[in-house]
Amino acid sequence: MDSSVETFWLDARVYYEDTDAAGVVYYASYLRYMERARTEWMCGLGFEIASLEHDHHVAFAVHRVDIEYARPARLGDRLRAGVRLLERGRSRLVVEQPILRDAETVTRARVTLACLTPRTWKPARIPAELVARLNRQQS
Repeated sequence: MDSSVETFWLDARVYYEDTDAAGVVYYASYLRYMERARTEWMCGLGFEIASLEHDHHVAFAVHRVDIEYARPARLGDRLRAGVRLLERGRSRLVVEQPILRDAETVTRARVTLACLTPRTWKPARIPAELVARLNRQQS
C-alpha cells in the first residue's frame, strides 16, 4: 500500500436504524457507510454518480469485499469512513476502506469496484478524465 496516497474521510453518526436490538451496529450497516464514503469521494473528484452513467456511460459496481470487524460501534458513536485508492486497472479500482471511532479502527475493508457499461453490465474502461484525476490524487 502506498502511504503517500491521501485517504478521503466522511463523518457519520450511528443511528437507531444502523443497530441491532442490542444497540450495536449491524454488520451490513458498515457497508452503507463505506458506500456513502465512496460516493462522496467520487463527488470530490468531480464525478457525481449520475453523471458517470449519463455523461460517460459507465457505472461502478462492487465486485468483491474483504471485510474485518475489529471492534463494535454503538448507538450514538461518531465514526469516520475512509476511502484510499490502492490499485487501478483498466476497468477496476481497489480501495481500502477503514471505519474509525476516534483513532480506533472499528472495521476495515478492501473493496474491488468494477467499471461497467450499464446497458450490458459488461466491463468498460474507466473514463480517461477520471483516470487523470485519480493519477493527480496519487502524485
